[in-house]
Formats: sequence, structure tokens, C-alpha cells
Amino acid sequence: MALAAWRMGALTAAGAGTATLVGTLVLAGTGWAGGLVLGVFFISSSIVSEMTSSASFPSDPKGNQRDPWQVVANGGPAAVAALLGFDHPSLALWTLTASLAAGGADTWATALGALSRTPPRLLVGWQPVPAGTSGGVTLVGSSGGLAGAAVVAGTGALAGGGAHLLAAGTLIGFAGMLVDSALGGTLQGRFFCPRCETASEWRVHRCGEATVGTGGIAWLNNDAVNLVATSLAAVAGAAAWRCWAS
Repeated sequence: MALAAWRMGALTAAGAGTATLVGTLVLAGTGWAGGLVLGVFFISSSIVSEMTSSASFPSDPKGNQRDPWQVVANGGPAAVAALLGFDHPSLALWTLTASLAAGGADTWATALGALSRTPPRLLVGWQPVPAGTSGGVTLVGSSGGLAGAAVVAGTGALAGGGAHLLAAGTLIGFAGMLVDSALGGTLQGRFFCPRCETASEWRVHRCGEATVGTGGIAWLNNDAVNLVATSLAAVAGAAAWRCWAS
């Protein structure tokens, strides 16, 4: 699957290698149940991301071709969670599903939010911001995020997690998306390219010019924010399993 994704341009070569490692760990720990959840997450996220492949955002996102850092940010906690499956298969599936639901919610929200005719607002402070700005939310995007979380959580439920996982995974995934937006609009590093006179999420703009910091924590980039959100979702998934499925 990673090879096919690389051939189709959904992953960089290094990203495909990292995705292969993530998939191997997931299959080793949770078998085909976890592999199905991972597959649905990746395929659905890639499809919805294509909806914004031609969009031009002022925040200078990386684009739709996932590199190793993006793979780790979205799938790393799930891969670690899968290792719980050697002793607690049900716990592993719940934890993995919750983490991927958060990653799916964020991806779907970003992609479908680009279709909104209403400008986004920062989740913290509610100020209007340009489309594509980290931390910005819209009703369309948030609805898409809820749907993305439900797709991933529903897959986990059907794969053996039970009906409670559908509800828990959807809510945790949606909450993870909100955490991602809150961090993206407050603590994530913000930069400005003096050559292109445009905002950026990165220390070096795609034109090659070093950017100037304008706010946030410089080292806390979008990948780090995603990793925090998916990691917290994994922890929440484990807590939900203890309450509802253990």
C-alpha cells in the first residue's frame, strides 16, 4: 500500500518507507483489525486531501505528499499503541483507533474547510483569519472533521472494537481536532517570508528564503502539533477502553 501511495504521489519516498514501518508495527500488534483501521484512515485522508490539491493557502502548508514527519505525527502514536496488542488486543485496537480518528478528523477538517464560503475564525479568540491559517475553524471544516473521525472510529468498531468504540472514537477524534486547532492558533510557530511577503508555517519558505518569526514557539511546527493531538487522543482512547470495554 505504501508503494502504491508513493507511485500515486500521496507519499514521498522517505514517507513511504516510514509508512511501511508504521504499517508493520500495526499489523504485528493488532493484526488485520488494526491494519483495516489504518488503511481506511490513510485512504480516506488521501482522497479528501485531493480536494485541496490546487488550493493556495497563505500559511504555506507542505502540500498533500506526506513526508516521514507527517507520517510519524499522524501514525506514530497508533503504531506504538498497536504494540499493546501483544498483551491486550482490545486495548490496542481502541487506543489505535482513537489516535487515528484524531488524525483523520484533522485531515478531513482541513480539506473540507477549504470549501467553506465563510472565512475561518481562530478557535481561541474567534478572530477571523485568512483561509488555511493554522488554528482557523469553519462550520464546514468542523463538520468534515466529525465525519472523518466517525469513519475511522466506525471502522474500528466494525473491526472488533464494538459499538461503544464508534461513539468514543468519534468524540475523541473530534476533540483531538479541536486540540490541534487550539495549539495551531496559539503556540505553533508563525513566520513571515520577507521575499514573498507572505505568511508561512516554516522557518524556510518554499522559495528558499529564511523566514522571520512572528509569534508562537519556533520549534513547535504543524507536525509537532499533530503529534501532540494524536498522542493525547491515544491516551484518551485507552482511558475510554478502561471505562467501557475492559
